[in-house]
Amino acid sequence: MYLLRKNVRAFTLTELLVVLVIIGILMLIALPNLMPLISKTHSLEAQQALTTLQKLQKSYHQMHVKYTEELLELGFEPEKTVEEGGNAKYTIEITSASPTGFTARARAVVDFDQDGTFNEWEISQDGALHEVVKD
Repeated sequence: MYLLRKNVRAFTLTELLVVLVIIGILMLIALPNLMPLISKTHSLEAQQALTTLQKLQKSYHQMHVKYTEELLELGFEPEKTVEEGGNAKYTIEITSASPTGFTARARAVVDFDQDGTFNEWEISQDGALHEVVKD
């Protein structure tokens, strides 16, 4: 039996390690520049939940001529947070409610850029969203 022996070109272990080190260095350089974009993307979750809550409050106010502090009265069931085994990165709460207005707040349960500051958003009956605490 005749065996054909060919040399196959391949990368050496040293070459692969050098490439991995270069990729690691590039990631370390790029990651700080991407953190604000990542935080902004996560904040969309809070903005969407608060906008939905404001619309539910508006409907509730038309029916009951007052705003409520209870999320369940609105039919708003917040998603479980990552601390509770869910996917939500914000807790949603109504901080105040009266016959004439309300405020609701979304607080991050995750420190997106590990600086010790947790992002917070707030909305009122007029639908104006504003960032209370930047992360």
